[in-house]
Amino acid sequence: MSQHLLSIAVLALMFVVATVLPINMGVLAFVGAFLVGTFVAGMPAKAIFMGFPADLFLTLAGITYLFAVAQKNGTIDWLVRLAVRAVGGRIAAIPWIMFGIAALLTSVGAVSPAAVAIIAPIALGFAARHGISPLLMGLMVVHGAQGGGFSPMSIYGGITNKIVHKAGLPLNEMATAIASLGFNLAVAAGLFFLLGGLKLMRRPQRVAQPVAAMAGGVPMHESFSARAMAGATVVAHLDDDVGGHDREADAPGTFCQYLTVAGLLALGVLTLYFKLDIGFVSLTIALLLTLMAPNLQKEALNQISWPEIMLIVGVSTYVGVLEKMGTIAFVGNSVAGLTSPLVAALLLCFIGAVVSAFASSTAVLGSLIPLAVPFLQGGDVSAIGFIAAMAVSSTIVDVSPFSTNGALVLANAQGVDRQAFFRSLMVYGAMVTLIAPVVLWFLFVVLGT
Repeated sequence: MSQHLLSIAVLALMFVVATVLPINMGVLAFVGAFLVGTFVAGMPAKAIFMGFPADLFLTLAGITYLFAVAQKNGTIDWLVRLAVRAVGGRIAAIPWIMFGIAALLTSVGAVSPAAVAIIAPIALGFAARHGISPLLMGLMVVHGAQGGGFSPMSIYGGITNKIVHKAGLPLNEMATAIASLGFNLAVAAGLFFLLGGLKLMRRPQRVAQPVAAMAGGVPMHESFSARAMAGATVVAHLDDDVGGHDREADAPGTFCQYLTVAGLLALGVLTLYFKLDIGFVSLTIALLLTLMAPNLQKEALNQISWPEIMLIVGVSTYVGVLEKMGTIAFVGNSVAGLTSPLVAALLLCFIGAVVSAFASSTAVLGSLIPLAVPFLQGGDVSAIGFIAAMAVSSTIVDVSPFSTNGALVLANAQGVDRQAFFRSLMVYGAMVTLIAPVVLWFLFVVLGT
């Protein structure tokens, strides 16, 4: 077996082990980089270290720290209350409110599972109390989180843009962001009408002003059962008396919460318009906010998604080893040589969707996008269109109950037959995995070439 095939086999083994066993794939990737780099490619340790993405690490740590501060000081809770009040408590609007809040959270830097872990208990609590399909509500939350996931300030967006820039491919940050939001929004609209949205629109009842208690304090590395227990204790309280009034819903935000919102807006301006590094800017804003409430710092640091960061930088380091070995170019040229570039693009979209349905989307993005570089450089396929199709294909499948987002929805569903609900999520996840790559490939690759 050649060294290229061996290194690919090790990568595939990582996905399998991380799927079957509760082992962080980042740890597997770091060990894989060491073993393959040292004993297969004969690389010294310094050469392996050169694949470590220091800028990506800073970006991930900075934006997740800032988001943790915003969660701990109650800003996210306050914004949820304001959003629900804005629609006057109309039941039919609640699924869309949850979609929008989840999209907002991921667009400003929350990792997708963190956003779902916060919003799913609230959303599914609404669903149980007011006769909304829990499947509809859960899927709206997940698609919202995925829809906002490719903004230039987001985790997925940061990863994808850095990989594309490093590969020397044409970069259009907003194209991928708009493609993700638009496609997930279209899917959510279809689900809304298929799963009872029209009936909700015809219902005259309104919910009273809610108190949106947040699912804060449950680290992302905790088990699904722990998250479910936390979610059960923080479901939004609803006054069953339609004429009831909730003082907390009318309470104005604190000075620290207003400052946090201003900080998030400043993050967008400084990174999008002034092109400052998002990692340094987010850490600076987070530091200013913690100076306002120093006691929050320790709790916020504990809430940084260290397992996800470990996963992402570990896979990136392994991909760096593959690049130095020439494996990336070997695979890309092999795929392009087997068939036409258009079919090769479809094949990679399918691979991304299938693998991501069971494993980490961030790991898929970090490992598969570089494989497309050789045939994208030929100009036969639109690089911007392919990146958009590949990115959305690899993340929209996180509705699967085998992924973190799908599992969080399953864990927080109330008043349902667990087995039946699991089957519904599994069937829907399978349909998305099979259909979405083809549709996305046609829209962004075929029509965009």
